[in-house]
This record gives sequence, C-alpha cells and structure tokens, in this order.
Amino acid sequence: MGMIAPGSTLGILGSGQLGRMLAIAAAQLGYRCHIYAPESGPACDVAAAFTSGAYDDAAALAAFAQGCAAVTYEFENIDPAAIDVVARHARVAPRRKSLETAAHRAREKALAEACGGRPAPWRTVTSLAMLETALNEIGTPAILKTATEGYDGKGQIRLTAAHEASAAWAAIGERECVLEAMVAFEHEFSILLVRGIDGSSVAYPPPLNEHRDGILARSSVPAPDAIEAQAQAATALARRLADELDHVGVLTCEFFATADGPVFNEMAPRVHNSGHWTIEGAVTSQFENHVRAVLGLPLGSTALTGTAAEMVNLIGEDAAIWPSLLAEPGAHLHLYGKDEARPGRKMGHVTRVTR
Repeated sequence: MGMIAPGSTLGILGSGQLGRMLAIAAAQLGYRCHIYAPESGPACDVAAAFTSGAYDDAAALAAFAQGCAAVTYEFENIDPAAIDVVARHARVAPRRKSLETAAHRAREKALAEACGGRPAPWRTVTSLAMLETALNEIGTPAILKTATEGYDGKGQIRLTAAHEASAAWAAIGERECVLEAMVAFEHEFSILLVRGIDGSSVAYPPPLNEHRDGILARSSVPAPDAIEAQAQAATALARRLADELDHVGVLTCEFFATADGPVFNEMAPRVHNSGHWTIEGAVTSQFENHVRAVLGLPLGSTALTGTAAEMVNLIGEDAAIWPSLLAEPGAHLHLYGKDEARPGRKMGHVTRVTR
C-alpha cells in the first residue's frame, strides 16, 4: 500500500463541512475529490464530482468506489457494511474496525479500558431494569447517552436522581445506551493523532475545548498547565488505540482533565471540530495530514505557526457577524456555505493566530 500520486481521485463519504475542508486540502496537493452522500452539502461546492446515493445502496457505492484511488469518510454514522463494499474496489481508510468501534460508545469505552485508559464509570443499558440497576451501581448525577448516533450534545439526558429512570428511558427512545457517572473535571481537551499507513504517527498540541449548550464553542492552544501535564499520558493512550485499531488517518480522542489524571470521554475516527484551528495554526492542518495518511504520503509537521491559536465556532445566528470578521486584522474566516442558520447549526468558524 504505497503512495497514491497526485491527479488521482479521493472519494469522501459524507457531504458536510468536514468533507468540504478535506476536499480543499486534497485539492491543494493536486488530488480530485468525489463526494458520496444521500444529499448534496457543503463538500459538494468544492469537489470535482458528487454522487447522490444511500449508504446501503451497494451498487451505487461500488460504482462510486471504482472511480476512486482511495476513499475516506467524514463522519462515523455510516453502516460498516458500506465500508466493506467500497473496500472491494478502492483503498479505504480509516478501516472498518475504527468505524464500528468509534461509532458505538460501549465499544470505544471497552477498548479504551483494554488499552489502559480510564473512562468514567459506565454501564451498558438495554432496558429500564438495566438502567435502574446501573443507577444503583453508579449513582447520580449521571448521564444517559445513546450508544450510537449521538453528537453535539444530542442523544443525551442527565439524571440527578434514581426516580428519573423511567422518564429518561422513555425520552431516550428505549434504545441501547450507556450510563456514565458524572466526573469532576477542570478542563476538557482533545488529542488529535494522525497515523500513517506505515504505522508512524504524529500528534498536535492538545487544545482546550470549551462548550456551550453541549456544542463546541472554542478550542485554543496552548492549553492550560493542567492539560499540558496530562497530555503525554492522553497521547500515549490515543497512540495505543490507533495501533490496536490499525487506524489510518486522524483519530480524535476527547478527555476530561481531572485531579486524578486524564479521563477518556470518546473518540472519533476522523478529522474533528476541535482541530479546525490547525488550518492556520499548525504547519500542516489536520485535514491535510488526514489526506496524506489515507493516500500513503509522508505525514507533515504538527508544530504551531505562532505562539498561540484559537478557533471559535459560528453557530446559528453567530454567522451574521461575518462582515466584521472580514474586517478584523488577523482573523481567518471559514464559512461553510450552508443556506439556513438554525439554532445549534455550525455555520462556520474563525481562527486567530498569535505570532
């Protein structure tokens, strides 16, 4: 599995803003991108081709993959069977194991524990009786999360007392979940690790992540001392996870910085919102390094381009301030081309680098 030469086509499953930024990074290296998704989205605006198809349409997936030298994906809520179809016709990275592990909260927590990591106390829940038992074992406050398809604070319910179990189970849709104990933490941070086809890896400085209403609002580097002190251990765990999965591309692991060390929260087998600052703030962006990894190219430097950097999400009506951001010296504006600003919808981001 050697290097794929410029001029080839990289396929991307998913048409959102992560696919858009991947396609831009690939184009800068001389590659064409072909987007496959059920509906057109921001990625299609900057890609050479788009195929509209369902992720369970094997014939459409095969036809798409046959025109690609390699294929990656921008989000993990895809049936792993789609990866199997594509893999029969093109190189796929990350591999199926990464997708099916990171897309399921119980699997990722179990793997983190097996690799020596420490998630918050948790239990798998598939019935009201199991939820009641889990609450008795873990206690409250706790948070009930769907095992799959949760992001940006969706699919989560906080419980402050055991008697809330029945209402929470109904509200979550009576589906497979995990119950997690709430942990006391000082900061949230992430490790963005990039692993190449040859097993080599690089990691970015860990950003401090600040959330608003369950959605990432700001990421900044360098992180506070409390995070820096735990970055080595967190990065080592991310590297063990990537090696265990034989992962290729960006693997993002989210952590809580606690008094007892880093607590693993969750992981994503892809480029991540907390790494958007790397476009201007790092020598090689997370998007370019993901493309490099998937295509078998040497990985690039993750060093900062300045002394500090921050990324601020433009969520919903926040995007209306874009004219003032264009006028702000040193502000790097990224708008995703979405046509409707809805509450909680990521419309773009702005990056600022301190030289």
